[in-house]
Amino acid sequence: MAKPLVAIIGRPNVGKSTFFNKMAGRRISIVDDLPGVTRDRVYADVEWLGRGFTLIDTGGIDPRSEDVLFSQMREQAEIAMETADAICFFTDARDGLTDDDREVANLLRKTKKPVILVVNKIDYPGLGDRLYEFYELGLGDPVGISGVNMLGFGDLLDEIFRQLPEVPPEEEDTEHVLQMAIVGRPNVGKSSLANMLLGQKRTMVSDIAGTTRDAIDTLHFLPDGTPINIIDTAGIRRKRAVEDETLERYSVLRSIAAIRRCDVAVLMLDANDGVTEQDTKIAGLIHDEGKAALILVNKWDTIEKETGTLEKTRKQILSQLKFMDYCPVQFISAMTGQRVNTVLSQVCEVYAEACKRIKTGVLNDILNEATNALQPPLQGGRRLKIYYATQQGTCPPTFILFVNDEKLMFFAYERYLENYFRKTFGFSGTPIRFILRPRKKEDA
Repeated sequence: MAKPLVAIIGRPNVGKSTFFNKMAGRRISIVDDLPGVTRDRVYADVEWLGRGFTLIDTGGIDPRSEDVLFSQMREQAEIAMETADAICFFTDARDGLTDDDREVANLLRKTKKPVILVVNKIDYPGLGDRLYEFYELGLGDPVGISGVNMLGFGDLLDEIFRQLPEVPPEEEDTEHVLQMAIVGRPNVGKSSLANMLLGQKRTMVSDIAGTTRDAIDTLHFLPDGTPINIIDTAGIRRKRAVEDETLERYSVLRSIAAIRRCDVAVLMLDANDGVTEQDTKIAGLIHDEGKAALILVNKWDTIEKETGTLEKTRKQILSQLKFMDYCPVQFISAMTGQRVNTVLSQVCEVYAEACKRIKTGVLNDILNEATNALQPPLQGGRRLKIYYATQQGTCPPTFILFVNDEKLMFFAYERYLENYFRKTFGFSGTPIRFILRPRKKEDA
């Protein structure tokens, strides 16, 4: 099950990022460095009382700034409302209750999402009395914290835990419907592709980035009756008064929600732009979540071509997204329909690869073949020994390797094993995960 999303919103300079960074510094998984992936600290996985959730750091909402219009403030708040499962509304005890706080609170009262009122910067006991004026907002009991000193974090996390949606019971014997999310930067043609796949104008299409405001689910049936739920994700309207960093944060926010609940992510690129930094970030989300993926290069009909242009472009894309070089790349035009008829079949193929299971005997035969062809390198006079392997799960294919010392595994050798498995078993379009475990002494 996907982790719930908890968004931190509020005015600038109320300590949102300070709280986020303290939490991220204590327990963070997604923002860890991975070769080839550019990241910013927009989101972090947190665990409290045995329950995991994802904390999202958002930009400040400032209705009075000359650089950010009130309409953009509303848009940002609405994005947080529609995407998150719970919202932490941050205010500042030193400033007291401000008119800007009231404006944000007016927007939050309209949502059905749980809102936790946080009064930050209660750095010494004398500021505790400032809590009472925030009752005026009508958002329940305020939770006082000090982001700098990490005071009150336990109380806030307890309240977040209480507001998270309940974990539904596991459903058994229910036919799974493949969930396909179309993700990418604004205005790369996501809605055009969805409409072309569905054969109808299900979602609005416009040259203005951000026409689609919500993630739209549409159940579609293949000719053989196989159901696929197509998720068309929203973009962000680009305005001159809005800085790129803010746009990227909220684009990532929406992408996280769609990627988390899909089986296959279709990453759309614009052929005219190539791979941008934002494309790399979204691709990193897909890879980190372990989702099967297909890369579509849209607007290919607008590119001047010569012999070898397609293969040259494919190699450039996979070089720039080298952490996802296992993904098929298809060149399409969502406007003319060029190669769009192959997309759903490719989605089904990469999903089947992600669901693939390898028999233990065959798996260990190939593992022995790989280690015999190239032994692990020596480190301090010691060499990694892999005794045997077993497949733990699928989506993504996950293998447990029982070894003498997991610290002796080099990234380059793990990459070698991954490539050897791909050469033998396929796994096109899906990441592979290795879990290293020391072999028990009684097994030695």
